[in-house]
Amino acid sequence: MFKKMASDALGLSDIGKIIDPQDYDKTDADDYVMNEDGEKIYFLIKTRADEYCFTNLALIHVDGDSALSSKRTLRRYPYSQYAISEVILETAGKIDLDVEIGFRLGAAAFKIDVQKNQIEKLKDLYKTLLRIAEMTYENAIMIDMASQSLDKAVTVLQNSRPSNVELDVQYSKLTDFGFTWLSSVRNQYHVKDFGDVFEKYINN
Repeated sequence: MFKKMASDALGLSDIGKIIDPQDYDKTDADDYVMNEDGEKIYFLIKTRADEYCFTNLALIHVDGDSALSSKRTLRRYPYSQYAISEVILETAGKIDLDVEIGFRLGAAAFKIDVQKNQIEKLKDLYKTLLRIAEMTYENAIMIDMASQSLDKAVTVLQNSRPSNVELDVQYSKLTDFGFTWLSSVRNQYHVKDFGDVFEKYINN
């Protein structure tokens, strides 16, 4: 008991271990993966208190109050709703027991300590998160440019409307076209499934 409390006080209990794929089903996070929707676990880090489960669709965080408590809070962060940013990897010094990966999902900040002998696997996760962050940033720019282009096109067409065309008719056509066009742009650039990125960089 006292050893566990000392471990918590020193922060040693928070050093995580990367779980092998054959052991995913032994974790709590596995119960919350939406297999029915094609969701798949690609990377899972487990500490004594928490689990960080990276799937093709989201980060599933099983948040424990402490290593001594059985209470858990489940939080889900879909990549399509929570943009990844500020991805960092901190390697270990000579006397360090762990390495650290840090990132933000929307406004939520994460810093996860992992056993330093697993640094090579953690590098794969670092590259994956970095690439997803780049893709979502670039895609957001493309969606914004498409929206601005449509606004300009609508303004030009409204100002050049022939006198024999009713305004409500033209507005209806512009609205229908704009909705269809922006929907196609959004489907192309608003990515929800990053399975191909995980497949590329995660070497289990």
